[in-house]
Amino acid sequence: MTAPDAGRGIGNGEETGDLFEHGLPRDSFRILHVSTGNVCRSPITERLTRHALADRLGDPLWGGLIVESAGTWGHEGAPMEANAETVLADFGADASGFTGRELLDEHVIMADLVLTATRDHRAQVISMGHSAGLRTFTLKEFTRLVKAIDSATLPPLEDGVVPRARALVRAAAALRGWLLAPTAEADEVYDPYGAPLTFFRSVGDEIQQAVDPVVTALTGVPART
Repeated sequence: MTAPDAGRGIGNGEETGDLFEHGLPRDSFRILHVSTGNVCRSPITERLTRHALADRLGDPLWGGLIVESAGTWGHEGAPMEANAETVLADFGADASGFTGRELLDEHVIMADLVLTATRDHRAQVISMGHSAGLRTFTLKEFTRLVKAIDSATLPPLEDGVVPRARALVRAAAALRGWLLAPTAEADEVYDPYGAPLTFFRSVGDEIQQAVDPVVTALTGVPART
């Protein structure tokens, strides 16, 4: 599939000046991962995404990409679940310094891309308004759509990661009604809260497999082997 022309992301609102949008430099792109409690799935996804970006770009600023997470019933200020930390350690990802957050309107407003664990989370984000519909996907839905986009039609990395990320979101949104999931469950990441470590590790593998092609598409750089 071919991506639309490069430009501003979907649902970012009106421009507020030459240098800033929503109080952020316009050369930034904010990715928000959402689950229920923000202590299991979304922290794993956030930190695996950060780890993959560091692997691809080797830049602590990741070319302007900002990766965060929150929960629809977020345990505000809570630490990540111990099993989630273990899963991240398995992948060599950093779990330090994490604290849970409850999803707020401001998080959705500031996000250029919202990736949720389930369809219910996606619906909750969209119901908050803020023109979130076209930039909110489940993680596995976004992965499925991204895999169908011809990366050669996206802005090259030399033009910056942010223009490429914005074009990718638009292209994925354009495909959503055409490229459907084989089953409803195919777009879900199930909650491991309270489950044994073996189930956490299974969920971690599932998330890693979904994150990898997304980061490759965002950066134009494949995973190191």
